[in-house]
Amino acid sequence: MPLPTGTVALVGRPNAGKSSLLNQLVGERIAAVSRRPQTTRTRVLGVWQTPGMQAVLLDTPGLHEPWTEMNRRLVAAAEAAIADADLVVWILDVVPILTAVAAGKPPLDEALEAVKARLGDKPRVVVLNKVDLVDRRTLLPVMAALAPLGELVPLSATKGENLDALARVVQARLPVGEPLFPPDQLTDASERFIVAELIRERIFEHTGEEVPYATAVEIERFDESGRAEGRVHVHAKILVEKDSQKGILIGKGGRMIKRIGTEARARIEPLLDCRVRLDLFVVVEKDWTRNPRVLRELGMDRGSSG
Repeated sequence: MPLPTGTVALVGRPNAGKSSLLNQLVGERIAAVSRRPQTTRTRVLGVWQTPGMQAVLLDTPGLHEPWTEMNRRLVAAAEAAIADADLVVWILDVVPILTAVAAGKPPLDEALEAVKARLGDKPRVVVLNKVDLVDRRTLLPVMAALAPLGELVPLSATKGENLDALARVVQARLPVGEPLFPPDQLTDASERFIVAELIRERIFEHTGEEVPYATAVEIERFDESGRAEGRVHVHAKILVEKDSQKGILIGKGGRMIKRIGTEARARIEPLLDCRVRLDLFVVVEKDWTRNPRVLRELGMDRGSSG
């Protein structure tokens, strides 16, 4: 049955809240989320199903100035999603914008102006995210300053506030057609991909400095032979670039890697609906973030999501 259906690219600067919004709208944790910027590395597809709409959401890496081969691929993935989408949802972190407007400065800094230029004339909705962190009375001058950008929807992705308003706006902007996915499908990503994302999320949570950005997770074995009895065995390789990073990730007496594994397993088991044996191994692959072959093997090509 035809209904408003189409692809919606979630775009913005790093750490604007794109992945948090994707997970809220889909209703499952399919994209890695952390307090650190540039957590998302590939396009992640989520299917937002409502009674009157099916929106195929494309979570994208944050738009930024690339400085390595990996960063160039991240930006390329975001630009490809923008080009492919029927509609762009541009997610802005309202906190620094509010600070700028209160100080009499333009609402968009140079980096945000660069994002605006990348979007061009693409149909868009502008989301003001993280409104739970500010005094709501201060939003009116911010919304007035941003009005020329397009239709505005203030919300909180982490709290799930005002998502109904976003649904109404997106539904009104999508073309009418046959649904692209079955009504019970939430993503096109494989379980292996989501498992790797959940492990990487814990690495971002518990390590600092350059370590999170120098790590990647590869699922080497996904043994489902015991799934009928409620057991799955996952063997995951964690890449780092230096021996020092390996030492930090393993931690004294193996405590860090054990903590990462324990927390990741607690998130993976509900996803797979069974008990999981999770084996994590850390391997040094010098300068892997600059190696096109390794990046390709890890799925960091345009549009890849496992």
